[in-house]
Order: sequence, then C-alpha cells, then structure tokens
Amino acid sequence: MEAIAEGGERTPSFRWALAALSLSMLLSSLGTSIANVGLPALAEAFGASFQAVQWVVLAYLLAITTLIVSVGRLGDMVGRRRLLIAGIALFTFASVLCGVAPTLWMLIAARAVQGLGAAMMMALAMALVGETVPKARTGSAMGLLGTTSAIGTALGPSLGGLLIAGLGWRAIFLAGVPLGVLAFFLACRSLPADRERPKDRTGFDTTGTVLLALTLAAYALAMTIGHGSFGPLNIGLLLAAIFTGALFLFTETRTAFPLLRLAMFRDPVLSSGLAMSALVSTVMMATLVVGPFYLSRGLGLDAALVGLVMSAGPVVAALAGVPAGRLVDRLGAQSTTVAGLAAIGAGAFLLSLLPAGFGIAGYVAPIMIVTAGYALFQAANNTGVMKDVGPGERGIVSGMLNLSRNLGLVTGASFMGAVFALASGTSEITAAAPEAVAAGMRITFSVAAVLIIAALVVAVISRAFASRASVAGDAA
Repeated sequence: MEAIAEGGERTPSFRWALAALSLSMLLSSLGTSIANVGLPALAEAFGASFQAVQWVVLAYLLAITTLIVSVGRLGDMVGRRRLLIAGIALFTFASVLCGVAPTLWMLIAARAVQGLGAAMMMALAMALVGETVPKARTGSAMGLLGTTSAIGTALGPSLGGLLIAGLGWRAIFLAGVPLGVLAFFLACRSLPADRERPKDRTGFDTTGTVLLALTLAAYALAMTIGHGSFGPLNIGLLLAAIFTGALFLFTETRTAFPLLRLAMFRDPVLSSGLAMSALVSTVMMATLVVGPFYLSRGLGLDAALVGLVMSAGPVVAALAGVPAGRLVDRLGAQSTTVAGLAAIGAGAFLLSLLPAGFGIAGYVAPIMIVTAGYALFQAANNTGVMKDVGPGERGIVSGMLNLSRNLGLVTGASFMGAVFALASGTSEITAAAPEAVAAGMRITFSVAAVLIIAALVVAVISRAFASRASVAGDAA
C-alpha cells in the first residue's frame, strides 16, 4: 500500500503500523485469557487457596479498568506514540517479572504492573488508528484490531494449557516476552512521530484520576468478589463506588483541566456508543459464564469437548473481524451498528430456544450468529465513535470505549451469572440437574435478548438525534 502522506511528510506504510497496533491488542487480550487456565497450577505451586490465586487475574483486570481512561488522557497530553511504546516495554518487563516471581504476592504485584502496560496498549492502539490509517479505511483497521483481540482471547486457554503441561506455569507469562519485543520494535520503526503540542496549555487532573480509579476499583470489586452473591462487603463496595463517583463528577465541574469534559457526553454518538458497548459486553459475558455450565451440566459434555465447542465463538469473531471492518467502510457505521446489534439479538433469542431441542448444533449455530454480529458491532461502533474525534481527544475517547467494554464484562459476570443461578433454582450450579440448567439457559438468554433490544433503541434514538443535529447544522 501507499505510505500515508500527512502535512507534506510521508509516514511509514500503515501495514507495519497496523501490525504494531494489532500486536498490542493481541498481547493485552492474551494477558487476560492465558492466566485463567493457570490458576489451579498456581494454587498448587504456591500452596495457596483458590481465592488467593484469583488475585493473579483480578489484579490485571483492576489495573486495566481503573487506569485505562487516565492513560488515554495522558497519551493525548504527552504523545500517544511514546506512551504506547512505553506501555509495550512495561508489559514486556512485567511479563518477565511474572515469570520469575518467587512468591504469590510478588506475582500479583507484577500482574498489576502488567495490567498498567495493557491499559496503555489498549487505549492508545485504538487512538493511533486515526494517525496511521486513511479515514476511508478506519472501519477495516478497527475490524483488524478486533480480530487480533479475539485471537488473543481464543488462543489464551489452549496455549496456556499446552505451556503448563510442557514447561510449567512460568511459561504462560514468559510467552508474551518475544511478542512484546517484536511489538516494541515494530512500534519504534513504523508509528508516526508524535506531533509537537503547545506546552503549558493543559494540566493533568490528578485528583480526578485518583477519584475515578477509586470509583472503578470499588465497582469492579463489588461485581467480582463473591461471584454474584451480594453480601455486606459487596454492598459496601458498591456504596463506596457511588460516593466516590459522585465526588468525581463534582470535582470535574470545578477543575480547570478535567480528566473528562462532561460536555463530551452531550454528543449522541459518543454517549450512545459507550452505552451500547456496555450493554453488548454484558451479553457477551453471558456466553462465557453460562456456556460452560450448560454444555457440561445440561448436555453432559466432557471438559475437552466443552473447550472445543466454546472455541467456536472466538474463532468466528476472529474470522469475521476484517470483513466486518470492510463492510463498515462500505456501508457506514450507523447502518452496520444496527445490523450487528440485530444479529446479536437474534442469536441470543435463538440461544434461549434451540439448544434444548438440537443439542450441540443448537448451541453452536446461535453462538456463531452472536459472535459474527459482535464483530460487526465492534468494528462499526468503534469506527462511529472514533472517526470524527479531534486529534487532542483520541486517547481519552479510546480509553472510555475500552472502559465501557470492561465494565460491561465485569457487570455481565455478576449480573448474568446471578440471573442464571436464580433461573436454575439453585445456588450451586455445579450440582444442578440438566433440566434446571436448561431452564436457566433459556431465561438468561431471554434477558440477554432484552438487553440487546435496549441497545437497539439507544442506536435508533442516537441516529435520530444525530440526523436532527446535522439538519440544524445545515440550516445554520
């Protein structure tokens, strides 16, 4: 492809730049999924409880969730290229620390540092699309980033299992080191240099950053501790999240250089894009939480077959990502967003009906529809939100998009898991009868279909507001 010309200066071919950004997304998603399969081995290696080793996963997710908006804003201020390169270096260095950690708590601390690197990669990779790819190809680029993220998610469990069986648990963390080195090299060589920004025009909102981090950490912990069973600790954390969130909003209206300009949310494209992303991610988490229980308890499949069936969704998402992006470039983000949501909703509705009568085929076919729709929605929604964002706000908007997705995932793990348990009529799903699990599956995905209908309503309303604003602008 031709190199991109900008401001009279030629930048390196965006193929290599996209390779660097895609590797960044791959590493961050792989860091999430590869560690889960290693929890039993970690519990045995350190002589720790399962609750203790869960912090290996939780520390990574909390670091991403609490810091992704802040690092996006920091990238807008100091330069997205240099901060992305720093994030890749930090992630790679932390991967080495994880692989050589002598104690469980040192491993957990290294995973938190690795999560910070992942937050920098996730927020800034998407933001840098606007600086490395022609505007007409934004959808294809977003589709490619979605594909590599799906590949990382799909590859993690199987790769982790192989590495643990052959080389031990340390290998699951050290495996990311050569990929990190490659991503670092490609980013240094191919990403366009950061533009010089006027100095002393803006300041970093430290108070807002701390308050937002506390809010998100309290919320994420409330949604994950107890696995959907809300006790006093969960309620206390949720109240703390509400209090610090209100304090954050109050602070943002008083500071000269806010972390988030609240006026940004008046943009119907941005506000609706974030809301839809959270709703869709909540539904997608249901396939990861409910699917394994239904396949093992409802259909009686062994662990190997459950893993094989579960891989169908990520594989479809990986294959559909790039074609979905091209479709977005051709038809526009608004239409393809609605089409993606419609496919997810149809697949969720079919998941509530077909598996009970058609077994594995009745599960796989709807999952393929859901994940293909998800690939189309992700490419369209990310493109629609990011396409017209000003150069000075790409980092923070990208951070908010990723944050909305993460919040949807942690909410889905708690909320959809609770719906499934309630609909199954038992608090101990692992001992539930197949009929009870089938009932839980049916009701859970009926609720999921309702959530997607809500997202469709948001999409339609947003489209109406955007059209009205466009007409008003033309009249003026």
